[in-house]
Amino acid sequence: MESDALAQVLSPPLKRSLADDVAERLREAILSGQLAPGERLRETELSEMMGVSRGPVREALRRLESEGLVFVGRTGRTKVARLSLQDLDEVFSLRKALERVAIEYACEYATSEDLDELQAIVDDMAIALARGINEKEGAEFDLRFHDVVYRASRHQRLGNSWISIRSQTYIIMLSRNVASADFRDSVVHGHQEIVDAITARDKERALAVIEQHMFVAYERVSKSYGQTHIDLDQDE
Repeated sequence: MESDALAQVLSPPLKRSLADDVAERLREAILSGQLAPGERLRETELSEMMGVSRGPVREALRRLESEGLVFVGRTGRTKVARLSLQDLDEVFSLRKALERVAIEYACEYATSEDLDELQAIVDDMAIALARGINEKEGAEFDLRFHDVVYRASRHQRLGNSWISIRSQTYIIMLSRNVASADFRDSVVHGHQEIVDAITARDKERALAVIEQHMFVAYERVSKSYGQTHIDLDQDE
């Protein structure tokens, strides 16, 4: 064994880069609505505001583009993305496939700690919905739950695929009306069914449950999304 070569491979991990930090801050600004859909993002302005050079900003914008949060138009201008109904369909069709694999693997590999965490999230969700929450809080509960399902699957590549659409899924979830009684009842019941199926290690039941869960979720957001979200030419 060559110790020098091994030492190079197993060297301490690099510290968090400026591009990581810039990407996280921009991502949060987009997801919180501080940077609005269609808003232009200029490297020079962003670098001045954040006190960094243009290099980290450029790299951060590339990462956000890969996540679907920003886009580069035909003229080379970078803007915050608007998600169209086509985007909605694509995200949901991919998510539907990922969720089926995730719940099937979770039925096999979920630990008691995973199950406890899933149940705790559903319980907290029910309490929060009863007292009243906003769309942002509702989306955060939902994503936390599905994060645990993907982790419980013990399928790294599946988890990576989920991360690639997670930000867009969050934006889509913000269009839901969490104040409606129908939402409160169905969202808690739907997530509880998922926990029960995984706990029972019943793959057939779990697949049926997640199929219905995704159908209801799509129907809910597609109705509230509306034609106003369609943007045929984002570079105007």
